[in-house]
Parts: sequence; C-alpha cells; structure tokens
Amino acid sequence: MKSLIIAEKPSVAADLARALGKIPKQGEHYENDELVISFALGHLVELEMPEDIDKKKYGFWRLETLPIIPEKFGLKPIAESKERFNALKKLLARKDIGTVINACDAGREGELIFAYLYQLTKCKLPVKRAWMQTMTTGGIQEAFKKLRDGAQLAGLADAARCRSESDWLIGINGTRALTKRMFGSRAGNVASVGRVQTPTLAIVYARELEIRHFVPRGYWRVTATFEIAKGRYEGVYQRANFKRVENDEHDRVDRIWQQAAAEAVLAACAGKPPAKVTEEKKASSSAAPRLYDLTTLQREANGRFGLPARRTLQIAQALYERHKMITYPRTDSRALPEDYLPTCGEVLKNLSGGLTPHAQKVLAEGWLRPNKKIFNNAQISDHFAIIPTAQEAKNLDEMEAKVYDMIARRFVAAFYPAAEFDVTTRSSTVAPGHVFKTEGKVLTAPGWLAVYGRATVDDDSPDSKALPALTAADQATARTAEATLHAETTKPPPRYNEATLLSAMEGAGKLVEDEDMAEAMKERGLGTPATRADTIDGLINQKYMERGQRELIPTAKAEQLIQFLGAVKADALTQPAMTGEWEFKLRQMEQNKFSRAKFMDEVIDQTKGIIERVKGFEEDDSIARVTDILSPTDGKPLRETLRGYKSQDGEFMIYKVIGGRKMEEAEVRALVTAGQVGPLDGFVSAKTRNRFSALLRLVKDAEKGKWLAQYDFGDKVDLGTLEPYWTDPKTGAGLCEAGSSHVLRERDPDQPGTWKQSFRVGRLMCQKAITREHAIQLVTEGKTGLIQGFISKKGRPFDAFIKKEGARIAWEFPPRAPKLDKDGNPVARKTKAPPDLSQAEKIGDSKAFKGEMLVAGDSYYVRRPEQDNRIVFTMKRHICQKEIPPDELVNLLENGRTNLLEGLVSKRGSTFSAFLVLSKNRTKADFEFPPR
Repeated sequence: MKSLIIAEKPSVAADLARALGKIPKQGEHYENDELVISFALGHLVELEMPEDIDKKKYGFWRLETLPIIPEKFGLKPIAESKERFNALKKLLARKDIGTVINACDAGREGELIFAYLYQLTKCKLPVKRAWMQTMTTGGIQEAFKKLRDGAQLAGLADAARCRSESDWLIGINGTRALTKRMFGSRAGNVASVGRVQTPTLAIVYARELEIRHFVPRGYWRVTATFEIAKGRYEGVYQRANFKRVENDEHDRVDRIWQQAAAEAVLAACAGKPPAKVTEEKKASSSAAPRLYDLTTLQREANGRFGLPARRTLQIAQALYERHKMITYPRTDSRALPEDYLPTCGEVLKNLSGGLTPHAQKVLAEGWLRPNKKIFNNAQISDHFAIIPTAQEAKNLDEMEAKVYDMIARRFVAAFYPAAEFDVTTRSSTVAPGHVFKTEGKVLTAPGWLAVYGRATVDDDSPDSKALPALTAADQATARTAEATLHAETTKPPPRYNEATLLSAMEGAGKLVEDEDMAEAMKERGLGTPATRADTIDGLINQKYMERGQRELIPTAKAEQLIQFLGAVKADALTQPAMTGEWEFKLRQMEQNKFSRAKFMDEVIDQTKGIIERVKGFEEDDSIARVTDILSPTDGKPLRETLRGYKSQDGEFMIYKVIGGRKMEEAEVRALVTAGQVGPLDGFVSAKTRNRFSALLRLVKDAEKGKWLAQYDFGDKVDLGTLEPYWTDPKTGAGLCEAGSSHVLRERDPDQPGTWKQSFRVGRLMCQKAITREHAIQLVTEGKTGLIQGFISKKGRPFDAFIKKEGARIAWEFPPRAPKLDKDGNPVARKTKAPPDLSQAEKIGDSKAFKGEMLVAGDSYYVRRPEQDNRIVFTMKRHICQKEIPPDELVNLLENGRTNLLEGLVSKRGSTFSAFLVLSKNRTKADFEFPPR
C-alpha cells in the first residue's frame, strides 16, 4: 500500500517530491511505488455560515434570531478551491492508499487545514504527521525519518478546532448584533468584531484618545557650552534634589517648570563664570541581541524599510519555501534547540558575501558553544528562532536580500561577545547648585557591533562620542563659554505604527491582571506571530483604521464601535483578558490538560451573555448630555446621544458620523444654526473609498417632513441666483461660490438671458483651502502661484501649482530638490543598472518578438542580438508564489496569453486562478481573470 502525503502548498509538494527521491510528476500530483504527494492551497475547507445552516432563518440579519449556536459545526469546501478539494478527495479514496501523512505547516493552523480536509472527505485512513522546521533537503528527510502518530497531536487539532469555532461564535453573533443595533438597516455598514481584532483596535483607539485629550505644558531647558584646554563640550542643566512627581511621566531632571527659575539659571551662567568639574568613569557593555522571532523581524523590517507586517511575512515565507534559505518563519520563539550546535556550525561555514569573515571568526574563536540565551529547549514551543540555513544565498530580489541579510547578520552577531565601552559622566557646577551634566561613550571593544560595521554604540546620539579630556592644567575647572535657554512643550504619545502595534499586541498580556492568563499570553499576546499582520490588515480593510504615512489612525467607525461596546456593557470584547483566558486554555488543550467540550461550553455562555446585553440595551436619552445647540423643531437644546445630536421631541437628529467622517460639535452647531457648514474635507465615498470634500447643508424633506444633512457640491444651483465675487470686465463672466466649489459662469449664447457653467474648482483640495484669489488666478492667468501644504491620500505633505486646462484642472509640481548628504552636498541619483545576462541560459527563440528567450536568476528575458542585445521583455519566474514554467512563457509570447494558472497566492494570502496576458506595450505580463 502507498502513503499519501498532503502538503499545504504546491511549492512544498514539489520540494517534498525532490527531497524524498525525485518522485516523478503524474498530472497534478507526484507518485512512485511507495508515495503519492499532493497539496492543498492553504485552507480548502471552512465552517458553514449561518445561511448554509438555514437560509430562510439566517439569510437576513435579524436580532431576534441571535445568538446562532449550531448544534454541530458543519464544513463546506471553499468555493474558489473546490476543484483542488475534489482532487484530494479522489486521492484519499484510492484503494491503494493505506496511510495519509499530514505535511502541512507545523503549527495550529496547519493542523486545522488537514483536520477539516480529513473530516469533510470522511477519510478513515490512519494518519502520520511530518513536522518540518526547514525546507532544505536535509530538513525534509529528517522530518520524514521521525514521523509522529496522528493521535499524538489530537490536542493540537482540538485546540485548532476550538479556536476556529470560537472565533465563529463571537465574530458572527457579535458582528450581526452590533451591526443591527448601531446601523439598523442602513446598507453597506457592518460593525465587524472579533476576539483579537477588537482588543487590537481598542489599543489603537485608546492611544488616539490620549493624543486627543493631551494638554501640552510648557517647560524650559538650559544648556551651556564649557571650555577646557583640550576643547569644548556641552552640558544640560539638572534640577537639584530631583524627585519625580508621582504619576507625571513628563517630569524629568532636565525640565524646569517655572520660567523664572530657568532664567535664574541662565543668569548664573552670564559673564563666563568658572565651573567646578568632576567626572566619573565606568566600564559598560551591550550584549548581542537575541535571534529573531516573526514579530521582532516584522517590527524591525517596518522600522528599517517601512515594510508592512504582512509583506515581511510574505518575504520570510518565500525565503523559507521557495529559496530554502531560512528556517520556518511563523514562530514565536527566539531560541534554538540545545542539540542544534552542529547545524549552526554548518550554517556559519556556508555563509557568503560580507558575512563570511564574521562567520569564520565565530568558528575560529570558539564562540559557537552552549549558551542558554541562544540554545534553550525550555524557550521553544512548536518552532524555534528564525535563522539562515546552509543553502547558498542567490536569486533574491532587492527586498528579499535585505530581509535575508537582517536574519543572517542577527544570527552571526548572536554568537559574538558583548560590545564594551567606557562611559564618562561629567558634572560642571556653575555657582552653588547649578549642575550641568555631560555624558560621553567610547567604544573599547566592538564585539557584536563589528558584524554591523558600527564604530560607536549609537552613531546618531550626541553622547556616543568621546569628551575632550580633562587634564591637570585645567585644575578641575572649566570656563562657561555660553548658555542657552530653550522653551519647549510636552508632546503627546505618538500614534501607533505597524512596528509599535506589533509590540503592543505581543505584550498585551501585561494588560491582563490574572497571572495565569497573563502567562499564557506572554509568548503569543493578542493573536499569534503568523496572524498579527492579517489582523492589522483586516482592521484597515474593514475601515476601522487608515494608514497615514507610517501611522495607523483609527476612523470614526472605530470610535463608534468602541463607544457602543462600552455603552452596552459588552466591552469584554475590547479587553485582552478574553484572549488571555482562551490562549491559556487552548495551550492546556494542546497538552491534553483541558477538555474541548468544556471550552466550547464556556465560549457559548460567553456569546449568549454578549448578545443578551446588546439586544437588551436601551439608551436613556433623558440622561444624555445637553448641548447649547437649539433644535429647529422644538427650540430646545439638542442632547448628545451615542449616535448623534437629537432633539428632545425626537423629530430631529444629526448623526455624529456622516459619510465616514466624524462631525465635531462645533461643525454640528454651525450646520444647525447657519443651515450649512464647510466645505469640509475627509468624507469617504461608500463605493470607491475615495476621499472628497463637500459643503453640508441642512434641508427639510418636503414629503417626510424630516430634516436631513445633504452634500452640496454646487452642481444643482441656479447660476443666476449667485452673487459673483469677481467679474470679467470684457465678457461679464463671473466667479461665484456654489456649494463646495468655485464656479465660473458665462452667458449661454444658445439660451439668451441664462447662464452656463464653463469651469469649476473645489474650494478645498487635498486638505488645503483654494481661495478666491487662487480661483481668479486660474481664470485670468491659467495657473495659480505655488500653493504650499497640500496633503496627499497617504498623508504626505506636498506643494504644487494648479493649472486650468479648458474646463478641467491639472497639477504641476515644482522641480524636486536634490537629495543632500550629511555635509549638505547634492547626492547623484543612481541609475538602474541593466541586468547581467552574461551567465544567462538560452531556452529558445521567440518568433513573435524576433529575439532569444533567456533565463537568469529569478527572471525570464527576451533579448534581440541584432539590436545591440536590447531587452524587449522581462518577467519574473515566480509570480504570486507560483513558478511559471518555460512552456507557459512560450504560450505568452507567441499566443499573447498563458493557459489558466491555478494556485496563485495574493498579497492577502488567498489563492486564485488567472491567465497571464501581454501588456499593451508587450514589455511585461498582466493578469486576466476568468469569468465568475
């Protein structure tokens, strides 16, 4: 009988076939006399949705049908992957298959992929488990020598199922209940919640509230420059007898809170008085950083290269799966197994490029030895730290090379000794009690810093340089050359970016009071290293957060959700404690110490409690905050409720969020009292998600008798009723303000006595007001002067001219300022070097392109030798994690399209099928999708 091996992805199946004896391919799978190897495409099976259970009952979202608690969770094939599911089902049913081997990713999610597939195919075959830590040939062969019995991982499978079913219960029921209570029947509004995403959002929103409510305080700092025989140095004034004020994080020894006290220090430094100098020297050290886990790698790649967490995971996964150059990346461990020293020795021997001398030094100096900071079995769960493999580094694109270098460099540095430096702390006392402190650090032994080519502890820090030496000639005295008073203010905490939010998610256990739950979260935190990037992306896709350059900014929708959860006393969903409790019990379940049935009973009770509170919530308008805005319906002050500003007679309501934009109270006041406000920026189109600006006008619906806030773009106004603020003396044409636009009206020759619009420009563009003067310039000169302070969609400031081109406008940008080096000199822009095809392999000729087809590294090229070897076509060999074979390249070049390619993986991790077609200019390939 044969064994059927099921891998998680096509590329892994191909690697297994090579490593386990060059097993030949037969159709869509690999097979020899002993083994059949096939693959999933990630998840092929999912839990049934409510409408699958009972379409009539659950097809529409209704509060009365909640909570939905299935007696038994049903499974169904994922529609896009059904063909692959059927292929595996057919293989599992073969009479000559006696055993099935689960070779999906070694972790909770890989276990779930296989468990759901095994269940839905109603397979009864005995199961073995391959637990692979690296995708090198040796790593694969080692894993298959030590196959585990499937029953040994029953606890892991139970934990995986419980995680999936619990997320379903909380997510489906919570989302439906909150959506109906918050938005009613308004289409397109969904209040999605989840036990990881909602606490994560709460962390970001809490920081936004800190920023919003922050009150800056002024303080003063005094710095002084001192002279001694060997040179000058600067000191910072330190408050005498400093003791930090309790609960004041901004109180620091160098901050003076009274201006008079600061000026007294400055006065004491006038006249260049002498300063008594004392100093203290001590040796210090900085140990090498630990090896990477996924979260640390994502955090540092975001800080260094601006890579989103999800992109870093994709690159790491490619380095692991496709290039075989690193170990399994989806890990929460920063240690290696204690028996891994020989493997590390092999890796160090094989490292190439600039790391070779550093790696060889580790071996020559005997630094590769047992070290609990590096080799520690107690700190390893499913997987160990991310390190390079012995595979040679080649065929990497630019960003893959950068991430690989981070991993390899950290690996080598971990074995190096600590960096050693001398720290000199100098105190310069001007008059009694006025002490100025100066610190200098001098690197005495670079240690691990040598691997990073650094000569100081921190090149950017002013205190990382040596101080001019104090000599006997100075007689422990310096001259005060000058002193400066700095007026500054405290700053709010920064918004989260992906790096800092990953850290907050990782450390969310600190927010949990229960010690056992906090301990369970210590390694995983909110989510797992492999899912945190998806959580952040999910919050952005659901319009709860936006990226503003590198910042993550919660939206008005996020504020609505968090506030509503608090009001209905369902804010357990915003706390990490629930995830902490789940993770603690799931971890126990993995070790067969906690019952799956008991866990699910507890989650069902939790779900029922949340839904009961949401359904039973009734807002008491009578205790809502009373504003000073008078309602047009009853003349009484509006009350601020959860969703908006409501009249006491219930006939009038202005929502707090209009068009995805939060309305400030001052804006609501202007709208109600003046009947209009704006133009305002930041509205979001429900269809395109593009931002736009508009004037809001308060109008009364004649039929329903209700007041509404409507957009006014000035496109429905009678131009004859407008008052121009500028008139052309020759033609009588005039510029008017109409809604959110400047409009140029001219006499309509086809309809005497009437006006027509010939030009329009917004009064607000990219968060910058376009003034009447700008509009006049456009009409009279065809172009404005340089307008500074526009803000792009990505939150970046820019300057531009606006030009009038007929009835349209166009942007014109000033020439870019040259980049400057550290000395202020212009830096020449690098031109992209052409690819080196000297070692390229010719794979055929292309008649359609009249050139030769080549493969070099990870790319295909078409080159025309008759035209000085001009490259006329370029395409990557691997697209969306799928290798494009040469015969499909031929199809593309000669026929304009490939066959349908299956198993492509998108940036979001979902699989899809598509054709590759030639682009319009025939220089590259584009996607074409089959009809749904």
